[in-house]
Amino acid sequence: MIKNQLLKHVMLMVALFAFVINPFISSAHAQRGLPLVRDAEIEALIQDYTAPIFKVAGLNRGGVEVFLLNRNEFNAFVTGTRMFINTGAIMQAETPNEIIGVFAHETGHIVGGHLVRLRDRLEKAKILSVLGLLAGAGAAAAGSAEGGAAIISGSAAIGQRSLLAYQREEELAADRAGVTLLNKTGQSSRGMIKTFERLGKNPLFSSGRLDPYAISHPVPRDRIALLSEVAKKSPHFNKKDSDSLQLRHELARAKIAAYAGGAGLVRNIFRKNLNGTAGTYGIAISHFLNGVPRRGLPMIDKLVKKMPNYPYFHEMKGEMLLRSGKATQAAAAFQKAVNLDKRQNGLLRIQLGHALLETKSKKNLAAAIKILKQGTSRDPYSSAGYGYLARAYGINGQQTLALAASAEARFLQGNIKDAKQFALRAQPQLKKGSPQWLRLQDIIEFGS
Repeated sequence: MIKNQLLKHVMLMVALFAFVINPFISSAHAQRGLPLVRDAEIEALIQDYTAPIFKVAGLNRGGVEVFLLNRNEFNAFVTGTRMFINTGAIMQAETPNEIIGVFAHETGHIVGGHLVRLRDRLEKAKILSVLGLLAGAGAAAAGSAEGGAAIISGSAAIGQRSLLAYQREEELAADRAGVTLLNKTGQSSRGMIKTFERLGKNPLFSSGRLDPYAISHPVPRDRIALLSEVAKKSPHFNKKDSDSLQLRHELARAKIAAYAGGAGLVRNIFRKNLNGTAGTYGIAISHFLNGVPRRGLPMIDKLVKKMPNYPYFHEMKGEMLLRSGKATQAAAAFQKAVNLDKRQNGLLRIQLGHALLETKSKKNLAAAIKILKQGTSRDPYSSAGYGYLARAYGINGQQTLALAASAEARFLQGNIKDAKQFALRAQPQLKKGSPQWLRLQDIIEFGS
């Protein structure tokens, strides 16, 4: 009986540490098993949100990667130099400033070195808990089962509260750092306060029965009080987002809403101006997702006419045309998007290459391979890009390169076994020591 109780308490501590460390999961697992979303339009918006913050924070360009997760909750977290934000956060935020505030807060964690210090605290808490477990086991061995269980339980509670208290301190430090970063960029921190006001309406926090010492974040009312005092002193507190940035934010919200809940959710969010640019965009995408792109195409054409230099309307038009079996027209729309894209985005080039491939024209095959190579070079995370490239190489009779691209695609999909098989078949046909040979070697040796 005592042995079983001790085992249960040990498992409790394991679960506790997993819960505490979860927001800072290792980057090795961050990209495997998480529902990552890839979208050129939203990623470009995120880059514009984060670039000024990262710059004043002294983070090198490209030093922090930001990933989008397909989750409806309003949440974001960091793992080392990787930052993750849920689609639900963007969809729920009414202004860019709210999301910019989230990024400022998470950047505060990075520049504050909170992950490193949390790991140190975790190790100390583990030592404390182990000592408590040993003391409890000793008391049990001496004949005091209840005393042993009490010591074990007490050490677990002390370890838990110590770590949670530390996390609350770091959250407040990240809030203050976020305000400082926003001030340096000349932006308002009002959005941070609005975010905490939204969290405060959550029944979990508003019930009045929550133990503030048993959670990892300060309760919203405390954060609002502390933040307001600092934020309202800023000369930028009442500064609003530009109209162009607000529109791009609305377009991102509309796209996410269409994918998350279809036309019904789009109508709910944009009920005050459903016929506006963002509302029209969301409804058009909903038609596309429902398998009737012919209903969405006229709406997208209307938006293209209204904003001819916005590349992502052309991108969506290309997707609709491709779904309609009009690959040649789709390629023309994607080409327009690529031409208008100042960022030289890899995903847009991959879509163009896919459309060229679907034309099934020999004259387009070489162009498809060229643009797909450019796309995967600029965006090495796209498994679809390598999949299309493998198809193109196969059609072109370049079997070794097709096998190598298939290895890359399977690896990015998490299918390590098949990735290694493709790599082993392709590698002997490549020049030893060449960049592609070395890349395949990495795949072959992965996990060894």
